[in-house]
Amino acid sequence: MPDVLTQSEIDDLLKALSTGELDVQEVVQDTTERRVKTYDFKRPNKFAKDQLRTLEMIHENYARLVSTFLSGYLRSYVTVDWITVEQLTYYEFTNSLSNPTILALCDASPLNGSIIFEVSPSLTYAIIDRILGGSGNGDMKVRNFTEIEETIMRNLLDKAVSLLVEPWRNVIEMNPKVTKLETNSQFIQIMSPNEIIALITMRVKIAEAEGMFNIAIPHLSVEPIVNKISTRFWFTSSGDKRSRGDTALLEKRVENASVLLRVILGECTITVEEFCQLQPGDVLRLNRHCDQPLDMYVGNKQVFGVKPGIRKNRIAVKVTDIVRRGDEENE
Repeated sequence: MPDVLTQSEIDDLLKALSTGELDVQEVVQDTTERRVKTYDFKRPNKFAKDQLRTLEMIHENYARLVSTFLSGYLRSYVTVDWITVEQLTYYEFTNSLSNPTILALCDASPLNGSIIFEVSPSLTYAIIDRILGGSGNGDMKVRNFTEIEETIMRNLLDKAVSLLVEPWRNVIEMNPKVTKLETNSQFIQIMSPNEIIALITMRVKIAEAEGMFNIAIPHLSVEPIVNKISTRFWFTSSGDKRSRGDTALLEKRVENASVLLRVILGECTITVEEFCQLQPGDVLRLNRHCDQPLDMYVGNKQVFGVKPGIRKNRIAVKVTDIVRRGDEENE
């Protein structure tokens, strides 16, 4: 039923009440009914949809950088596809991990806390096999990683983590680095189990092998800059952060741009017949006196007043006045 009733609808309603077809108590009960929204206090939603969308856009860019890096690092065709961004508790994240797995704690200064990178065992086996000269099919039995294998993955993750700088540049100048590598999720209890994290999941495919690459970002880490994690801020700030070198290069290119200058000696009106009969030596009387300044145009806009003359046996003009019109006076 619409908020505003027509006169006929009001008459029908009064008629129904008077004849008993409609119970007044039912009307009162319907108007006093309240809508209840379920809220889980154990799992509050701390990331807004817009913020999750921004994290998605950031890490879509990061996935492309990782794909390029791994293709060159492993000398094999590697594809990295972004899968999803979701928020869940830290307990749900750690409880879903298999053991052993590669877990890297990343110090993302100036952000507080640590960001966690997780590489699934199937993907880890494929990477290690490829680096050690194999085909990278990742066909290995589940076992504990050796110290050599952990060192290989630590070196690879050091480079992969450094790629976060560029995608996050529009939000914050980050200086990420790996501080610790673990293979058991029980040894990385770095926050409360009920703490909310944003989990970014990517699928990495190397030859015939594939596995998951996860990034867990705690809400506590990004809480100081949570207002900047929005699509509006992201696109607005991206156009404001130009280095001095970029500005100088832009100015230099603008200065070297060619523009068309035209000087109008004057105007006169003649017929088409007179125009067709013009011959060398004919004189046209213009509407401008010989001691009046001429108009110089840059493109189609009058900018200068000039006087004609000769310089080094060439026809030239001397700028005597700058024409400013309207808003150009403030430029």
